[in-house]
Amino acid sequence: MQLLKYNNTSRKLANFLFKEYLNVHSCPSQSCSLFHYQNQPIMSIAQAAPVSQEERIVLLDSLRGIAILGILLMNIPGFALPDPVHHDPSVLNEWGTGNYKAWYYIDWILEGSQRALFSMLFGAGIILFVSRQERKTEGLWPADYFFRRQLWLLVFGLFNAFVLLWFWDILFQYACFGMLAFTFRRLAPKGLFIAAFISLVLMTVRENVDAYRDYKMIAKGEAIAKIDTTVTKLTDKQKEELGAMTEMKEKSTLKEKKKKMEKGLALVRGNYSEFYRYQSNRSFEGEIFFTYFGIWDILVFLFLGMAFYKSGIITGQAPVRTYLILCITGLGLGLLLSYFRLQPLIVHKFNGFEIMKRPHFEFYEISRTFRSIGIFGLIMLLYKSGWFKWFFALLRPVGQMAFTNYLMQSFLVGLFFYGVGFGMYGKLSRFEMYYVVAGTWLLQIIWSHLWLRFFRFGPLEWCWRSLTYWKRQPFVK
Repeated sequence: MQLLKYNNTSRKLANFLFKEYLNVHSCPSQSCSLFHYQNQPIMSIAQAAPVSQEERIVLLDSLRGIAILGILLMNIPGFALPDPVHHDPSVLNEWGTGNYKAWYYIDWILEGSQRALFSMLFGAGIILFVSRQERKTEGLWPADYFFRRQLWLLVFGLFNAFVLLWFWDILFQYACFGMLAFTFRRLAPKGLFIAAFISLVLMTVRENVDAYRDYKMIAKGEAIAKIDTTVTKLTDKQKEELGAMTEMKEKSTLKEKKKKMEKGLALVRGNYSEFYRYQSNRSFEGEIFFTYFGIWDILVFLFLGMAFYKSGIITGQAPVRTYLILCITGLGLGLLLSYFRLQPLIVHKFNGFEIMKRPHFEFYEISRTFRSIGIFGLIMLLYKSGWFKWFFALLRPVGQMAFTNYLMQSFLVGLFFYGVGFGMYGKLSRFEMYYVVAGTWLLQIIWSHLWLRFFRFGPLEWCWRSLTYWKRQPFVK
């Protein structure tokens, strides 16, 4: 009897589901079936497509243009100068010169800010992409398109790292962490701001845990070094701790830094086989290191970008007062913190051992976050003033082709500096390499304007979109 009741119930359920299936595939009205999402206009899967030119948010394109050109300003030392010279002016005794001033002011004001701005725009892009797909398609299709988009971005990131051999690639991390940020897309702005704050706290904790670990390692090593080994034999663990401290101390010396510099110069200027082995190893280490250690670094700004988009801040809809607060607070606190961040480096002449042997608080991420928000606020004030329409119009095409222009920088600037190209690696001073930045900026601005006169997308944007939707997209205007 129970089995008969079960069979009758199953039959009724099957009939009900079959009727609903027919409703889904035959009824154009949302109210016809409980399987349609409420308040969500549905199109067929075939109608899913990239954002049209009419739908583009002009300001976001201009901001991307600013960020993509700014990223080259920060990346150029890695292209032009060997490790550790690209971040350490003490190696070539640049103190008091124009080269030192170039390093100081760029590091003090801009370090990490352009990557942060680009990360915020990527976070805003996540909400923009998914929300538009959810208005066009139903069910799991928006997620399908998004994750397909991210996986292709991961492939392009690997191409940048291991074919174009750019060891500071960021696309790989955007692909990975963008998929993680996707799960937070439904949060209100307040929730996203909280997520950004938690990420900042976690990144700051990690910075200080690492710093404390180095401090303890040095303290133990120095204590062991004072032991009279003629009286007391060192244990294996003590020998290991002493060795770790000694290695760190040696690596911090000017002599060892110059050895590392000479090795880098020889390998990058050498034949392709040696260069590829050296540079691909740097790319591999960079991708692994930044994926593991940089997760909170990137998520801070992905979440901020998502929150800024949902609250209308990044699209220029907030009042001027909001941007003024962001600018004054961000730059005021950020530049102050950045000043104190640089003092130990200068006082101890970039000797990492001398810096880490003293207990201190690391606040790079806090400084970077405030400075980045302040710079963003300043840019938005320029936009809201209405006096710089020409500037934002000038950089809009660069931003429309941000993906192409980012990889183009890896190719062109790498070709100029690497030994397999024009071989200018290590031949320009720190100040002179910024002429290359200016030239590349000019080239990319002109190229972007000319290209978009005839084509709808940049070449790599078109390729990425076609792969995402698995359908060849319109290209020529």
